[in-house]
Amino acid sequence: MHRNLAEGERVVKAEKLHGGMTAEMRRLTVATQGAGTRHVVLRSFVDPFYLENAEEWLNREAGALTLLAGSGVLAPDLVAVDPTAAHCEYPSLLMTYLEGRSVLDDAGVETRAPLLARQLVAVHALRPAERPPRFRTLTTPESVVVPEGGDPTVWAAAIDVIRKPAPPYDGCFLHRDFQPGNVLFDVPPAHPEQVRITGVVDWSQPSWGPADLDVAHCSTNLALLHHPSWGLRFAEEYEKAGGTLTPAAGDRLYWLVRDALACSEEVALWAQAYRAAGRTDLTTGVLERRLDTYVTGLMDALG
Repeated sequence: MHRNLAEGERVVKAEKLHGGMTAEMRRLTVATQGAGTRHVVLRSFVDPFYLENAEEWLNREAGALTLLAGSGVLAPDLVAVDPTAAHCEYPSLLMTYLEGRSVLDDAGVETRAPLLARQLVAVHALRPAERPPRFRTLTTPESVVVPEGGDPTVWAAAIDVIRKPAPPYDGCFLHRDFQPGNVLFDVPPAHPEQVRITGVVDWSQPSWGPADLDVAHCSTNLALLHHPSWGLRFAEEYEKAGGTLTPAAGDRLYWLVRDALACSEEVALWAQAYRAAGRTDLTTGVLERRLDTYVTGLMDALG
């Protein structure tokens, strides 16, 4: 990506960033003219499992970052993209560096959750000239993995929910992986209550679909990161922030359950990502128990 640097600039340091499940992230320190430095971020698909989709995902991310420039959504600026590895060792995207960090700690979640909700409302308010592809869901009733110790009756009822056709919806622009790990915060050490969002990252899956789907995904993450009750509360925070969800309880249940059941297939991967980000207490077993409690709570509240 040296060709995308200004004349006289050069990369002097590369630092691996934590948190990416599908791609490697590196912060590059660039020496500028006049003895200064600046930072950019290189996102590269290196895992053979994800390389098959790298070109599509990088092109979609480049398009999303272009759309987001100048919008009310805090996101990196696109610098360059090489989706076929024509100039890089791996398919990659170069973007500006945003200050801040993902915050996955339990402390302060009551302050961060409303901020997440407001930022997601801003994402859904985007009206691109050209719609992104329609959302995709891969989980089927047959692919759901019931956690060890889960109530078979509850899980069978939850699986029956997604056997039905998807409810009708009013479409909007979706992030499709909006969750605390993809949101950067600035948390002043002396005044943590003054926390603010500095950016939203990982725009590889922009889609068109129901707002409920993004809300459901963030809800599942909050339930597993903090407590199942936070998964149940996030939809309320989203509506308080001005967002609109489907009014029918059964329709809401469909989207919330669908995302939770999708997580059941990847609990070990989620646990690995959380531990890499510092939440060493979130073992696979802990997440399985929280997911079971969350699904049970959804069925009790909306089923």
